[in-house]
Amino acid sequence: MWLLSVGHGGRQALVVAGPHPNEPVGGATVLRLAERALADPRLTEGADATWNLLLCLDPDGLRRNEGWLTGPYTLGQYFRNFFRPGFLEQPEWLPDGASGAALPETRALLDVQDELRPFLQCSLHGVDIGGGFVELTHDLPGLAQRLAHIAARLGIPRELGAYDALYWPGLGDAVYRIPPPRRADLAAAITEAAVESTWFHPYRHGTVTAVVEAPMWGVAAVADGSPPADRDAVLRAVSRTLRHDTGLLRHLLARIRPHLAAVPDAARLLAPVDDYLLVCPGLADAWDPDTGVGTAHPLPPLSTAHLVALRISGRRLALRTAGLLHQLVRAAGHDPAGALPELDRLIDEWCADYRDGCGARWIPVARQSEYQARVVLAAFGLAARHPRLRAPSGEPGVESGAAVPMQRE
Repeated sequence: MWLLSVGHGGRQALVVAGPHPNEPVGGATVLRLAERALADPRLTEGADATWNLLLCLDPDGLRRNEGWLTGPYTLGQYFRNFFRPGFLEQPEWLPDGASGAALPETRALLDVQDELRPFLQCSLHGVDIGGGFVELTHDLPGLAQRLAHIAARLGIPRELGAYDALYWPGLGDAVYRIPPPRRADLAAAITEAAVESTWFHPYRHGTVTAVVEAPMWGVAAVADGSPPADRDAVLRAVSRTLRHDTGLLRHLLARIRPHLAAVPDAARLLAPVDDYLLVCPGLADAWDPDTGVGTAHPLPPLSTAHLVALRISGRRLALRTAGLLHQLVRAAGHDPAGALPELDRLIDEWCADYRDGCGARWIPVARQSEYQARVVLAAFGLAARHPRLRAPSGEPGVESGAAVPMQRE
């Protein structure tokens, strides 16, 4: 793992690329930021700042995505070669708290955070299908307006109802507040992704963390904040589709699994498959107005953008699972279960729904990277103006090794 530092100022900014290996644009963004910081002294000497750029937090996972990184950039190519580790093997997550972090990548990031004590941390993520948005551990007034201007200039849709932040307070259009840590058991960590994270770990140092999401395939409808015409009908359709897709994938997995004993590292691909199939039924029930009423997490008021995001999210879970199963069958070298043609059909059908039903369109890498870099620079400028934040005394969980509810799928 490589950390590139630019400048010699006393105030540290930390930018983390590649926390999810299927979201590679951050690698291009940090190099773009390094060039900007070298060319513009206002970003270094003028701000008394040093830029610390972690080039990739999960290099091993990124290598597993090499099958689609060189193109062609189609949805089918992406999902057939997609890899993202299981929930408990993602380096930004701290399911056992910082003291129990086992992954070497996680330990390295925690050590860098504690050594630098940055005033700003930016974690660079990529939305595969949807729009751009930002999640903050502390408000940066003015960021939503800057985000709107950047997105408009570059033609990037803003995600006004992001699924990741479905239950989180808004700080402006497409800007969300990450709730402070709270306690959660393992079941909640799996079903709600309610785990402590490296986003909040440096909060004790007064760090503001911004999670910057840039879309790969943009969907214009995620920016539609209008009231939906028939909320419940859409929710029923999304839930019904997710249940149906999950059933198909479970049958396929049952046919495939007995033939995977000789596949090298099959467990690494099966872990996220099992995670996705575990959470899908609960999500379908939570979204269904006929079964989700009175649940522990009732749905908030929903706009058209929210409903589009839920439709995209349900289909994403199915496509990721199908893509991983496709890789497992290919790795076996033969297909005694006859699953590959069916997986190909499902992947093509579901990608066509994204393309034709949601209007998903590829955004060139240069535009993704420029958008992400401009959002980071906007957050840097706003955070640099304010005195270093202090964690409020007595705020529950901030110093206690508790869990943060991230609502990640």
